Amino acid sequence: MIQIQPEIKRVEELRQLLQQASYAYYVLDAPIMEDAVYDQLYRELQQLESQHPELVTPDSPTQRVGERPATQFTSVRHNIPLYSLENAFNVDELQTWDQRWRRQLPKTDSVEYVTELKIDGSAIALTYQNGILTRGATRGDGVMGEDITQNVRTIRSIPLRLNFEGLEILEKVEVRGEAFLPLEVFKQINEERQKAGEQLFANPRNAAAGTLRQLDSRIVARRRLDFFAYTLHIPGRDDTSIANTQWEALELLQRMGFRVNPNHKLCPSLAEVAEYYKYWDTERLNLPYMTDGVVVKLNSFKLQEQLGFTQKFPRWAVALKYPAEEAPTRVENIAVNVGRTGALTPLAEMRPVQLAGTTVSRATLHNSDRITQLDIRIGDTVIVRKAGEIIPEVVRVLKELRPADAQPFVMPTHCPVCGQLVVRELGEAVTRCVNASCAAILKGAIEHWVSRDALDIKGMGEKLVHQLVDKGLVHSVADLYELTEEQLCSLERMGQKSAQKLIDAIAQSKNQPWSRVLYGLGIRHVGSVNAQLLAEKFPTVDKLTQAKQSDIEGIYGIGVEIAESVHQWFQINANQTLISRLQAAGLQLETTAEAIIVTDANPKFVGKTFVVTGTLPTLKRDEAKALIQKAGGKITDSVSKKTDYLVVGEDASSKLAKAEALGITQLTEAQLLEMVEA
Repeated sequence: MIQIQPEIKRVEELRQLLQQASYAYYVLDAPIMEDAVYDQLYRELQQLESQHPELVTPDSPTQRVGERPATQFTSVRHNIPLYSLENAFNVDELQTWDQRWRRQLPKTDSVEYVTELKIDGSAIALTYQNGILTRGATRGDGVMGEDITQNVRTIRSIPLRLNFEGLEILEKVEVRGEAFLPLEVFKQINEERQKAGEQLFANPRNAAAGTLRQLDSRIVARRRLDFFAYTLHIPGRDDTSIANTQWEALELLQRMGFRVNPNHKLCPSLAEVAEYYKYWDTERLNLPYMTDGVVVKLNSFKLQEQLGFTQKFPRWAVALKYPAEEAPTRVENIAVNVGRTGALTPLAEMRPVQLAGTTVSRATLHNSDRITQLDIRIGDTVIVRKAGEIIPEVVRVLKELRPADAQPFVMPTHCPVCGQLVVRELGEAVTRCVNASCAAILKGAIEHWVSRDALDIKGMGEKLVHQLVDKGLVHSVADLYELTEEQLCSLERMGQKSAQKLIDAIAQSKNQPWSRVLYGLGIRHVGSVNAQLLAEKFPTVDKLTQAKQSDIEGIYGIGVEIAESVHQWFQINANQTLISRLQAAGLQLETTAEAIIVTDANPKFVGKTFVVTGTLPTLKRDEAKALIQKAGGKITDSVSKKTDYLVVGEDASSKLAKAEALGITQLTEAQLLEMVEA
């Protein structure tokens, strides 16, 4: 111990120097030493730690990049939930938000607001124990996230050790913020990927999220993520003991060693918030990173505490989003896609255009009615936008720029894949191919059959399905169970080992329960929940085949349209042949012990009817439904007076409005889990 005392002192000196240099360079943007000097000191520290491994600590600058890739991420529970923000899309909606919180605190006088740019990246939560970074986690569903500590360590603007100079050392600190890719870095990454023949990232947000979930932290380090902190929490302690306002918290974060977005502003009135929002509507285009709106928070922590939270949002904050970005482009072709149900969907193929950080070259035109409404033609200049910042759609046609020879587009009378006559049923907007042998329908049917929620045949992706159909090896889902190793080895990139692995996965799918088989059949209008209801009522395929339409309609949650579709499907000879082949192949066509049964009867669930809507934070919807059923609850797809609970996730459908109108109790995922565990 005495012999290495000088090394201990030098290691501490080197760490302090390097941490100060990193803070000055990455946070303050004011370098205090040359790169060559930094590199020399870094190498000296590496050598000392290599000679004396017992001196290595988690906060050492040498520990930013892990030596060994992780094998997987583990789920972790956030100490403090990460709530999402309510959205407003214009100043009027901002005022509505302001009026709403004021109604809860009617005696509130003048207030201050803090405005911060909403960075388009990936939210992460950082935990510091006695000033040392001990955990970094993704937002996940707000309650549970993934532990990505090894990757977080590679982000240079995130301190491994907090600066407590002039502050008391806090036992535990929670910091929330946004990891993002600067636009220039994003551009460089895509250029490198293009040269390497790799698929390009769609936008900086997706690239940041994908980078954080890399198992190899060395890849994360090379991509040079950045970070802005925006929230500070001290678990088990009143935040106002160190900061009374959001503005003070941002200043404190900077003192601790974090970068906060330099464009935040303290606004004494809502009018000034509106001015800030309008200013950045155009000025944000000059920023070196993506931003899609402004976050508005009440500055006072006391007011924040009084207002609290709804099931989903803090009442004291709102995300004031900018309108969906629009851009003009030219329609170069109108193609028609054929889906698994035979539906013909027209698609506008356009000159590539940048929208909200993504390259858009195709947009759905939905159906012939939409085409007529738009009067869209090949050669037209159109305005395209990202609906909900996700789905590209054509907003309008600039007819004044239309070429003189542009011809109206007419939906085909015959299927573009199989050439058979298409039909459009009375009262429907969709045109369909009704040829069951159509290659496009067959490919879609098989892709549905092998999907995760159906038979879950791992290793059988879209490309492989297309090869099997194009080579004539598969003409129905039943053919999958007759494939041989020799046939599979004849396909591209399919060796003997891969072929055997796929045959094993196909064989394993025979153990899937009757409800999944029923869903996998792809009967129109039958989703996974309806398939479960049908399987419970008709525990064997024979009973369902023999059922009258009125018998099927009698199931709570199954309407006339679904009942008619199911009844008609089982009357078709080709479908009866398919069922016989699947039965002969050994698939489960009757309810067995494999099906969902009540294993943990809970009096809070027994006899109660649940509906699930939206995207839940941690549970897949099918997992939530299975949880409810195992506890004795009943699941349906539609909200009615008989519904007892609506489990609500993000982007909830119209079911939420109907449930509110009927006064039905709403549950978050966290509340549902509490009921299960009670």
